[in-house]
Amino acid sequence: MPKNVVNPEFLPILEKMPSFDGLSGRSLPEVRELFMTSVRLIEGRPLPDVEVQEEYIPGPAGAPDVRVLVYRPRTRQPNAPAMVYIHGGGLVSGHPEVDDPKCQVLASKMGFVIVSVDYRLAPEVKYPAAIEDCYAALKWVHDNAAQLGINRDKVAVAGESAGGGLSAALSLMARDRKEYKLAYQLLIYPMLDDRTATKVDPAPDFGEFVWTRSANKYAWEAYLGAAAGGDDTPAYAAAARAKDLTGLPPTFIGVGSMDLFLCEDLEYSRRLMASGVPTEVMVVPGAYHVFDMFVPEAELSRRFMEAYCAGLKRTLGL
Repeated sequence: MPKNVVNPEFLPILEKMPSFDGLSGRSLPEVRELFMTSVRLIEGRPLPDVEVQEEYIPGPAGAPDVRVLVYRPRTRQPNAPAMVYIHGGGLVSGHPEVDDPKCQVLASKMGFVIVSVDYRLAPEVKYPAAIEDCYAALKWVHDNAAQLGINRDKVAVAGESAGGGLSAALSLMARDRKEYKLAYQLLIYPMLDDRTATKVDPAPDFGEFVWTRSANKYAWEAYLGAAAGGDDTPAYAAAARAKDLTGLPPTFIGVGSMDLFLCEDLEYSRRLMASGVPTEVMVVPGAYHVFDMFVPEAELSRRFMEAYCAGLKRTLGL
């Protein structure tokens, strides 16, 4: 796909951004350093009206504690909405600091108490470690609702890329276990379907920039501990594998028109709507993967955030 298809606002940073195309051939420390190099391009200044606190919360049974970052507006409001935020990084890299600018903005702008999860990464720890860590964070939010000053009826889950896929899986897990009810799922260019890593796509140019087909295949196989695209991938690993999407919370799915995940995200959106789940979809023209993280000041990035914030406000009555 030629670069002249990229929205002009997103072109300058593209020259500085590393491609993850060689992911399968690199050592994991190099992969993670590559991710951190990318993140350093987007570090922002702390917002004065938001406080950030590190916590270690009880992990899944028999597993280590889970590190989380808790973002709160300094001016507390009673019964605040809450959000479990799940970072990206292809399930093999990243940590909550990746989303520090976005979480600070959401806490400031929306009044959310945000718990951003430092889940265990593959391939050192494979499925279901990451999703169970995220479920442990959801449990902690509910168990500590009074201390956090949050409303249990206004708990959303959100994440981008691999974190969006984990958010979708967490919504399925919460629905099925019936212990906690989510009010909203915000899926930002989510990584939903391991079959994308193996199938021949009718649009082969999707995913040329940043997160590529080879990176996707490596990441899924590192997480699953098996070949991607097989018959037995669980729905809590790849949410697109779920047979039944009824009863899930209202949903926003946003993705760029040049993103490798475009087709799987649109198909998941279609299935959610067919299952009666209130679903809003936004496709950003000329946008590659993680466009909004690296060029947050672009008009289309601002419109993207405004759209999902409007969905959160409308659904949660903020």
